[in-house]
Amino acid sequence: MSDRLNQLKTMYEADPTDPFVPYGIALEYAKAEAFETALEWLDKTLKLDKHYCYAYFQKGKMFSELGEEEDAKKVLELGVKMAVEAGDQHAASEINDLLEMMD
Repeated sequence: MSDRLNQLKTMYEADPTDPFVPYGIALEYAKAEAFETALEWLDKTLKLDKHYCYAYFQKGKMFSELGEEEDAKKVLELGVKMAVEAGDQHAASEINDLLEMMD
């Protein structure tokens, strides 16, 4: 386990309500290509904050890398919806761009 991952897990134990921390943990697992574990941490992120837009982006990207294109598209479509709902047009655009690249 990397030092950064250890630090993030310590931070998560100290404050499991901050969505940035499980998001960071997910990205660390993704770097190690442990996508299933990364997806679990992204789910934790979204449970804490359904408008954490880039979690949808990363989750869609990971599903795509796992060859689960339909799941990827569903997550990205939801991500666009949540980004628009949150008023984050930049995130909506980036998520939509990834979605369009899959078509």
